Amino acid sequence: MYAVIMAGGRGTRFWPRSREKKPKHLLDITGKKTIIQETVDRIKPIINPDNILIVTGKKHSGILIKQLPEIPLQNIIIEPEGKNTAACIGLAALHIQKRISDEIMVVLPSDHAITDSHEFNAVIEAAAKAAEQKEGLITIGIKPSSVNTGFGYIEQAEPFLKINGKDVFRVKSIREKPDFQQAQAFVQNGNFFWNSGMFIWRISTILKQINCHIPDLYAGLMKINEALGSPDENAIVPRVYKKLKSISIDYGVMEKANNVFMLKGDFGWSDVGSWDTLWEISPKDGQGNVLTEGSNVIFEDTEGSFVYSPKKLVATVGIKDLIIVETKDALLICKKGSSQDVKKIVEALEEKKLKKYL
Repeated sequence: MYAVIMAGGRGTRFWPRSREKKPKHLLDITGKKTIIQETVDRIKPIINPDNILIVTGKKHSGILIKQLPEIPLQNIIIEPEGKNTAACIGLAALHIQKRISDEIMVVLPSDHAITDSHEFNAVIEAAAKAAEQKEGLITIGIKPSSVNTGFGYIEQAEPFLKINGKDVFRVKSIREKPDFQQAQAFVQNGNFFWNSGMFIWRISTILKQINCHIPDLYAGLMKINEALGSPDENAIVPRVYKKLKSISIDYGVMEKANNVFMLKGDFGWSDVGSWDTLWEISPKDGQGNVLTEGSNVIFEDTEGSFVYSPKKLVATVGIKDLIIVETKDALLICKKGSSQDVKKIVEALEEKKLKKYL
């Protein structure tokens, strides 16, 4: 069994801590270790580091190598440019296929938080057995805790089989990010789960499905496959990759395939998608405030707020529901509930060409 951890993206919602050179998954946002270190540590009990691949961009490869010394250098796969998850997954599948003709492939995002690692690994192992028994696309669904328009949704159908005491369900449909009314209806229905972005399948199965549903992408991947390991690899792969279709695996394959299955993931999952989310999953004082480890803060008549300030003393008086994040060159003050819009700050910085803050 191989794991592929997708380590791309910019993490714009975690500005000013997250920057182009050091996005969210390379930061110690949820604990003493960085999020990607936690992701690797979580899967190591069931997958040897020799079988863990990280797909990333060139600008982040150096810091990843430093943060993950247990991952062999040849397992750091450099994506020539960001082309969304279908191309990323296809490229990783080709690299694994070069090593072994066919194998189970576990695809994981690099930037999620999970509190129950033991249960997480039990679900992954059951999903892997399901993928071995059935030529299917297995995903993990998270029971919604709120009406959220930031996630895709998986519609659960009838149970298909039971493995290690865990039900494997057929999937009736996969819906990408809905509007609020649709999301509300999904949650009230009870048979819809958040799409965690985790996938388990055989390499041969996913390549076959890419060929079926995104044939032009598959054709490009086959050109790359021919070049891998050849003297012309460094010239051919970037040239072909640049022309690949940019599409998510959800839109490109999962929404169209008829062999999709789901296991429920009840292991304390969070996508850590914003400062608000981090407040939600963090320990709080008696007034609902979150003080991140190492921060220097005095709270006075303060409720429901989040403060990160490892250098300067921050004192708050008579405030409620604020997010305050201080770094050496920037200060963010945001009303709680609005932190998804922090990405608009990044867009404004880009428009103003203030690259030193990006």
